[in-house]
Amino acid sequence: MWIKICGNTNLEDAQLAAELGADAVGFVFAPGPRQVTAEQVAHITPHLPENVECVGVFHTLDAAEIVAAAQESGLTAVQLHGGVNAELTRQLDQTFSGQVKLIQTVHWNVDAGDASAALLSQQLKQIAAEDLLNRVLIDSKVGAATGGTGVPFDWNAAQVALAEARNGLKLIIAGGLRDDNVANAISRLNPWGVDVSSGVEAKPGKKSPEKVAAFIRAARNAAAAT
Repeated sequence: MWIKICGNTNLEDAQLAAELGADAVGFVFAPGPRQVTAEQVAHITPHLPENVECVGVFHTLDAAEIVAAAQESGLTAVQLHGGVNAELTRQLDQTFSGQVKLIQTVHWNVDAGDASAALLSQQLKQIAAEDLLNRVLIDSKVGAATGGTGVPFDWNAAQVALAEARNGLKLIIAGGLRDDNVANAISRLNPWGVDVSSGVEAKPGKKSPEKVAAFIRAARNAAAAT
């Protein structure tokens, strides 16, 4: 089970996640309470273990902006939140030449009800057909908020959509995960990975060591049991 602790804003929290066994730490470059700059992240990534992925989360569709931030920050992966855009993915794939991995985010619109399942299935099939990346993160969309909402999407409804459209994709589940519900999400959706931000915070932008440890332990135990 690949585990990402996202929304890091300081070296202490990123190191904590790595020490507790996270596979990846995330840094949000999009506007919001956890937003960081490339300069800030550049002071963090050199102090993390080489085996821990450093993931930048971007909402922009500007390839040049993403590339510049990734290079300055020392990122090893880029997570795209600005919608599925094959041209952007193609540009980044060519520029990074496999040195920086790509993760595409798709959203389950909590307010849209049953329509979200059909849209999710369609997006996953599109991504698989383009064959430009194989890691896809599914997050909750609540109103205009597309990340860090603390709200889970409908895992029951998502089961069918994911079964129909997985197509070999490495699916990562996010959205309202905590140490007390991540095992349920893993057992229902059988993801390749899980991603958490607000669910392990003491306050926005600051992690709780106890919550991070409990989340990683719960996810590892759940993965071992499946």
